[in-house]
Amino acid sequence: MSEGSYARIYAVVRRIPRGRVATYGQVAELAGLSGHARQVGYALHALSAGTTVPWHRVVNAAGSCSLRAVPGADLEQRLRLEREGVRFDARGRVSLARVRWHPAALRRSRVASSRT
Repeated sequence: MSEGSYARIYAVVRRIPRGRVATYGQVAELAGLSGHARQVGYALHALSAGTTVPWHRVVNAAGSCSLRAVPGADLEQRLRLEREGVRFDARGRVSLARVRWHPAALRRSRVASSRT
């Protein structure tokens, strides 16, 4: 994938509001890269330390923090989300039904397509 793909991924991730999460697949779809959820993971892994991109707001399809190559990085993600008010259950998952981000533009397109 190109640098442009990473830029599109980062642009989507920057839009995720505090206290909300998106899945890797959802970010890929919104970035115009449907079916490339793994590419989102690669892009987030490529971020430098101290980045302003809120990478911690991207979780896997089960609502869990994905394991990282660096021990403890998944705990850092969980702590950042908890500071934003995101709650985890006993299995370490967030309720996607409650905290998944639904961008307004996406909702409008779904409503329009359901009317046709």
